[in-house]
Amino acid sequence: MKGQASGLIVDSTLGPDSPVKSGGNGMSVWLNGFKKSNMVQISGIPEYSYKDLQKATYNFTTLIGQGAFGPVYKAQMPTGETVAVKVLANDSKQGEKEFHTEVMLLGRLHHRNLVNLVGYCAEKGQNMLVYVYMSKGSLASHLYCESHEPLSWDWRVHIALDVARGLEYLHDGAVPPVIHRDIKSSNILLDQCMRARVADFGLSREEMVNKYAANIRGTFGYLDPEYISTRTFTKKSDVYSFGVLLFEIIAGRNPQQGLIEYVELAAMNVEAKFGWEELVDSRLDGKFNMQEVNEVAALAYKCINRTPRKRPSMRDIVQVLLRILKVRNTRKHHKNSLSATADEVSIDMDQLGAKSPISEHRREESIDSIADTFEV
Repeated sequence: MKGQASGLIVDSTLGPDSPVKSGGNGMSVWLNGFKKSNMVQISGIPEYSYKDLQKATYNFTTLIGQGAFGPVYKAQMPTGETVAVKVLANDSKQGEKEFHTEVMLLGRLHHRNLVNLVGYCAEKGQNMLVYVYMSKGSLASHLYCESHEPLSWDWRVHIALDVARGLEYLHDGAVPPVIHRDIKSSNILLDQCMRARVADFGLSREEMVNKYAANIRGTFGYLDPEYISTRTFTKKSDVYSFGVLLFEIIAGRNPQQGLIEYVELAAMNVEAKFGWEELVDSRLDGKFNMQEVNEVAALAYKCINRTPRKRPSMRDIVQVLLRILKVRNTRKHHKNSLSATADEVSIDMDQLGAKSPISEHRREESIDSIADTFEV
């Protein structure tokens, strides 16, 4: 399935006995002008040997997906760790650039909502990236694969918040800031606990680099119209892609199959923040909170505003999603409190009912006693 390659890649990290060669001191330097040997020294990412990865993938027979620049294999390391190995096509200049970009960027980017790069190999004419294995696969697979149970609405909002937090870190936490440039459901991976992480940084750029792109890169359906027309990418380009992703999460509909046109039609019938329910994924079978759907959809619609400056920042987006979840938790707590109160009332009534026969029995005993007294 398309996008499955991203559903590969936490359930573990490198152990102290991992068979790796030291990757340097962790300095962050942008790639342009650096040779591979220099990159190996400054990335801070451990380097695996070709032989190690060949053995771990059983001679590259454990295929679990196909990425844009090459196949991905599941690998079992001697330490017992499960990892994913992405092999970049050696005849692709873009693949070579992606390799350098991911090693350099992920050598300095660390956040719980970003996929961890735990190693790489640059040997025998092969470039390989080693990621921590993401056992639940990609968000895309959960939205579209019939073999998966439909994602509940509650999980969808939590996943959206995880992705937003990852992007907020790239935009506001990383120094210099990083623009991902390829946010899509197949690049959102889920670990064993269903925590979402942003993956695939091959097209990412530091904000300090020239924002003009000679060639348009990214995925059709998620691309910011402003980026397409001006060939200039900014943080707000990521915000646009995130807005598309939010609508994809709501509707369970592929952005490459007219999702935004569908959204624009629905928007014509929306009044204020209400009326987005018609977009909701039919696989949810009506099991969703209408207020939450309308609030998430209204947020998504702001993200895809044609004017970039009118789009919210990722920090603002995180705050809105947090507020939605806070209201949800308050609502559940209130519901549980009412339920507990009802149970207490029920118990009291039961106890009252249980006491009645005893009282009646004692009352009868008292009457009998009085009668005996009169007989005497």
